[in-house]
Amino acid sequence: MAQHILELLRGYLAHYGYWTVAAALLLENAGVPVPGETILLLASFLAYSEHHLHLGYIILVGICAATIGDNLGFAIGYHGGRPLLERYQHIFHIPQRTLARGEHLFQRYGAATIFVARFIAGMRIIAGPLAGVLRMDWRKFALYNFLGAALWVSVISAVGYFFGKYWDDLMQVMHGLNLVLLAVAAAVALWLWRRWRKTRQESDMN
Repeated sequence: MAQHILELLRGYLAHYGYWTVAAALLLENAGVPVPGETILLLASFLAYSEHHLHLGYIILVGICAATIGDNLGFAIGYHGGRPLLERYQHIFHIPQRTLARGEHLFQRYGAATIFVARFIAGMRIIAGPLAGVLRMDWRKFALYNFLGAALWVSVISAVGYFFGKYWDDLMQVMHGLNLVLLAVAAAVALWLWRRWRKTRQESDMN
């Protein structure tokens, strides 16, 4: 499954290039749970291994898309308020603890939370809308948003580019994981079937 997903994303990047990176990061930072970080990593992998994309352009497109996406999220949260945030939480199944954690970080660190939120699992998606709901000063938000986007995109892209030479090894590992997962699933299914059959036999005897 993991290998299939990676190959699917690889196909999108091969056909649509930087547009795939831009769309994924814009949507993720606007509050839509899409795998933006995975696509950014994969694009950087391919920039090294296949040369269809260039690292510098990936970073430039990524920074612009992440910055714009977060600003869209901020505007949506600012004008929609908490009712919209709660509806959004229900639609995308955002855990309440994630929102509570975000509010705590904003209360404690203010606008600086925007800078570090990109590196925290779950926070990158809700940071923009939550900042809008909490009525953060937009000028501070815009500054920390851009700085955070620049650092996050650059770091993730650099990591992806560095490990690009291990793409074939990664695919082999993914293939091996698929086989392991398949074996585990088969073992669990066999165990459940034996347990069901034993229960059925005991029921018949009674």
